[in-house]
Amino acid sequence: MTLSIIVATSLNNAIGKDNQLLWHLPADLKFFKTTTMGCPVLMGRKTFQSIGRTLPGRKNIVITRDSNFNSDKVFDIITEPNLDVAIQHLQNEQEVFIIGGGEIYKQSLYLVNTIYKTIVNTTIQGDVYFPEIDTNQYELIWEEKHLADEKNKMDYTFQKYIKR
Repeated sequence: MTLSIIVATSLNNAIGKDNQLLWHLPADLKFFKTTTMGCPVLMGRKTFQSIGRTLPGRKNIVITRDSNFNSDKVFDIITEPNLDVAIQHLQNEQEVFIIGGGEIYKQSLYLVNTIYKTIVNTTIQGDVYFPEIDTNQYELIWEEKHLADEKNKMDYTFQKYIKR
């Protein structure tokens, strides 16, 4: 199994504030969808609640200590009590994407093989930040820069890191 992170950060690594994204970049949303489609997505409860629905075409796994979360089965999700148990149950998958939030990223960063990162060319104060990528452990193997346009109001860069 390849364990991957996909994340969008500001220049100062902010990823969210008040349980919301800090920007709206349709190109990044398309990149996220294309990259993760068909693969399980693993997220914390707050991230799932901020999305507000399951992501179609992907198995949705939510990490929560609340054993009653989704007990009414409103959402088509799998809940797991912690990251280790979730990863263990996904061992037969080809690739699994960790999609947030901040605490799940921190817990999983040392475990992942691949990091897909979108850097949004802005500095925003958030209340959740992505950890610094240790370039001694991860190598940048791909980068694609984009300028702002009518749909995407800020410059942004797609990056892919792999574990050394």
